[in-house]
Parts: sequence; structure tokens; C-alpha cells
Amino acid sequence: MNASAHRPAPQPDWLPALAAYLSARGLGDAASLQANPLAGGQSNPTFLLEDATGRRVLRKQPPGTLLPSAHAIDREYRVMSALADTAVPVPRMLHYCEDRGVIGTPFYLMSYAQGRVFMDPALPGLAPPERGALYAEAGRVLAALHAVVPGQVGLDGYGRAGDYYARQVARWTRQYHDTETGPIAAMDALIDWLPRHLPADDGQVCLVHGDYRIDNLVFDAAAPRAIALLDWELSTLGHPLADLAYHCMCWRIPPSLWRGIAGLDLQALGIPDEAGFVAAYCRARGIGAPANWDFYLAYSFFRIAAILQGVYARGRAGNAAGDDAREMGARVAPLAALGWQAASRETARQS
Repeated sequence: MNASAHRPAPQPDWLPALAAYLSARGLGDAASLQANPLAGGQSNPTFLLEDATGRRVLRKQPPGTLLPSAHAIDREYRVMSALADTAVPVPRMLHYCEDRGVIGTPFYLMSYAQGRVFMDPALPGLAPPERGALYAEAGRVLAALHAVVPGQVGLDGYGRAGDYYARQVARWTRQYHDTETGPIAAMDALIDWLPRHLPADDGQVCLVHGDYRIDNLVFDAAAPRAIALLDWELSTLGHPLADLAYHCMCWRIPPSLWRGIAGLDLQALGIPDEAGFVAAYCRARGIGAPANWDFYLAYSFFRIAAILQGVYARGRAGNAAGDDAREMGARVAPLAALGWQAASRETARQS
């Protein structure tokens, strides 16, 4: 979600009902309320609310029939509320409404994090030292997130402990099959390979974001400091290397495919290479480098391919949040192919 760019748009038909609802609760001025969609975010429609009292952000479920457990905005609200007093930067949660009668779906309000959002991980327009500082900050926030003890912030039971990858592979396999629109050989191969190469459960359980990319961070307008981590819909209790590998996919993805930096002159840009980023994260957490790194990459590419397949299917059905949902379908097979490359490397390492 791009919290720094929005465009004027026709007002949604639910705006009068929302205005009355918020006004009755002292959360807004009904006479001056406007709602404009915020750019970015494929999953849950997000709007900047502006009125005489200021700015807030509204995030809601999309309309239409939804997959089970998808678009869990109640979980987003819960986890960001829990993280309010931690080292993880999050917006301030203002209100949650589960009544579908107001705007057609559940929704919540949060403070507006006004800052810089970089949709391109190459960070164009910045000097090399600032690029390096922003990547270092992204690593710091990720390590800080994984240092949070869920039970100490009221998130005990936020997810199941143990067998994380087995459960996740099964979940995304189901969701992929539920939204499948045609055969993709690399996805079929990963669906067969992943359950047979699951890492042993090492007991690590932490809060994972589930969609940790640099474009989900809002940075201070004048400094390489993160002021908000957004889009928590996929957060749960899980294994920290899932977040790390998911973030590191951008080093393997060509810019021509989607939000990647593969093949760029990283040294000239001032961006750390993948190994340097992983090493810095591991030092911050006091852990060693994972021996089976390619498994985590294979899993991450499989998962993002399954997610984008769902976005594409919602686009075909007419109930996706992003205007470019249909374009996501073209990215599923190439991303799955990158996952199969990682799986093949891991197979070779083990042989």
C-alpha cells in the first residue's frame, strides 16, 4: 500500500453510511468526509479518509465470495494493536467494525503514515549511501519483528506452533488448486517436491509478517527510518526464515518481471547483495546462516506464485482490489520457475 500517493476519485457509494457511522462515534466529520483509494495493495481495498478533523486510513475486505481465512483484516487490526509499544513501527489503530451493514464488509481505521514508499526495490533517485541505509533499516525492522515474544504482547495463540512449513505448503497448495486457471509445470513440480524436503522443526516460533517487502515499509520523509510496516493480513506465528527468504526473493527476480533487482549493479547502487543482507540479519538475531537456504527460497517462490494466482483469479471474477490484478497471472509461471530453480539447487546440494 502506497501511503504517500493517492488520486481524486469518484466517491464510493458507501460513503454516506460510513460518514454517519463515524460521526456518531466521534471518529470523523460527516459533512466534510471524503474517501480516495490509496495506490498499491492487491488484497484489501484501502482508502485515505480526509475531513475537517484530519486524515485516517480505512482498510476493508473486498466484495464478493472470499476464500476461507483470506482477507483477515481482523487479524491485521489485532497484530498492529499488539505491536504498538514495540520496536516494530506500526500505524496507530483507531477502530474496528465487523458490521457488514455499514459499508458492505468489515473494516478498520488506522492513523495515516505519511512518508516515502518505494515500490521499486532498486530505490531509483536516491544516492548509494541512502539506498544502503534503507536496506539496513529494512533488515533492522525484520530482526526486531522476529525478536518480539508473542505472549508478551498478547499474541499467544495468534497461530499454531510447530510444523509451520508443512502446514503452509498444504495451505497454499489448496488455495492454488482452488484458483487454478491452467496447468503450470513448475507449480506442479514444487507441489510434489516441497512436502518431501521439509526442514526438521528447529523449535523457532515467532511472529511473522507474511508479506515482508521493502514496499510494505513507509520511511520517514527525510531520513532512512521506517515509520510504519503495513499489510499484515498474512501475519501469523511461524518460522522467521520464511519472512527472510520472502524478502530476499527480490535479489532473484529480474526488474522486468516484478519488483526485483536481479542483474543490477548492486555495488554501484549501494544496495547490499543477498548474502550480505542475510548475514546482517543473522548477526542481529544472533543466529547462524541457514544451511538449506534454497529450500526457503523455493518455498517462498511457490507461495508468492500461489498468492498471485489467487489475485489473478479474483481479477477474472471482478472482485480484486488492484487494477492490475489480471496482469498478475502472467507472473505466476516465471516466479514458479524461479522456485523450481531453487528446489533443484537444494536437491543437488543434498545429493
